[in-house]
Amino acid sequence: MEEQPNEGYQPPYSGEPNEKQPLPNNEGSNPHEPEHAAPVQPVVDSNAALWSSPKTDLNHINDSVTRIKREIQKVIIGQDETIELLLAAIFANGHVLLEGVPGIAKTLTAKLLARCIKSDFSRIQFTPDLMPTDIVGTSVFNMKTSDFNFKQGPIFSNIVLIDEINRAPAKTQAAMFEVMEERQVTIDGETRFMEYPFFVVATQNPIEQEGTYKLPEAQLDRFLFRVKLRYPTLEEEKLILRRFRDDFSLISVNSVNPVISPEELQRCTSQIEKIYIKDELIDYIARIINDTRNNGDLYLGASPRASLAILRTAKAMAGINGRDFVTPDDIRQVCYPVLNHRVILAPEREMEGVEVEDVIKDILNKIEVPR
Repeated sequence: MEEQPNEGYQPPYSGEPNEKQPLPNNEGSNPHEPEHAAPVQPVVDSNAALWSSPKTDLNHINDSVTRIKREIQKVIIGQDETIELLLAAIFANGHVLLEGVPGIAKTLTAKLLARCIKSDFSRIQFTPDLMPTDIVGTSVFNMKTSDFNFKQGPIFSNIVLIDEINRAPAKTQAAMFEVMEERQVTIDGETRFMEYPFFVVATQNPIEQEGTYKLPEAQLDRFLFRVKLRYPTLEEEKLILRRFRDDFSLISVNSVNPVISPEELQRCTSQIEKIYIKDELIDYIARIINDTRNNGDLYLGASPRASLAILRTAKAMAGINGRDFVTPDDIRQVCYPVLNHRVILAPEREMEGVEVEDVIKDILNKIEVPR
C-alpha cells in the first residue's frame, strides 16, 4: 500500500529510493520478514524498515482514524493534511491554532471533529470586550445560602472552539495560559481540573488586523501546531459547489455522527506512546531544534517544548499512517506546523521578506538525515 502524498506544505527530502528491507528478528537469529507482518507504509529512506521495533497493534488507531475521516469528509472536501494534523494533535494531547482567510472552513472543520467525538463541545467567540471571567467562570453570591457558588465558564468542556482568538486583549488571553498547559483553572484559591479529553482549537484571520491583538509568544507556545489553511484547488472547488448546490442550509452537517468515545481516544493515545523511535531519530530532532537557536536568520529559537512536540506528533503521524515506528519523514512532516509559531525571524531577514517557512526548509536541508 503506497502512502498518499500530503497536500499543502511538504518539506523537501532527498534520499535513496525505497527498497524492501528485512525486519529484525527478536529471537536473535538471522533477520527475516515475518509471514504475517502488519502492512507498513513505504517511505523514502531505503533503510526505513530498520527503524522498526517489536510490533505494536495499530488496528484500533487505524479503525478510529478511518471512521473520523469518513464522517468529516461527508461535508469537508480537501483539507486532508489539516484533518490529519488535527487528529495527530488530539492523539498527542495538544492544541491547534488554525490560521487562514475567512471562508475556508476553519470553524466548520473544528466543529465537525467535535461532532465525531462523544463528548461535550463549546464555542467561544473572542471579542475586544471579553473578560477572563467570561471564559473560565466566576463566583456568584447566593442570596438564599449567603454563600458564593462557582459558575463554570465555557472553557469547562471537552472540545473547545475559540473563534478569532486574536480579537481578545492580553488580559483575556492570559486566562488561557494555565488551562491550556496544565488543564486546570485556579479561581479564588481553588483548583478545578478539566475532564479528558480537553482539546482547544482556535482560529485566527492573518489578513484583517483591525481590532485584533497579537498573541503573546507564551500563549503561542501552548499550541502544539499552527496550521495554515490553503485555498481549495480548482477541482476541489468544483466538488464543493456540486455538493452544496441543493443544500443551502448545510443540512449535511447533521449527517456527521459521533464515532469515537473518550475511552477509545485515550486508548489510541496509549498505543501511540508505545510507537518506537530510534535513538538516531531523537538525536535528529535535537539537532534540528539546536540549529534554530544558533541560526543567524532567527532572532528566537525553539524551546525544549518544541522538541517534545515534534517527538509526540511524529509518533502520532506514524500511527495515523499505519506504522508502529517513526521514520525521518514523520519528523520532517511535523516540523513546520510545530516550529512556524515558535521561532522569530531576525529583524533584517523580516525586512528582506524572508519567510519562516524558508528558514525551516533550509535547516531541514542542511542537517543530515539519519540512515
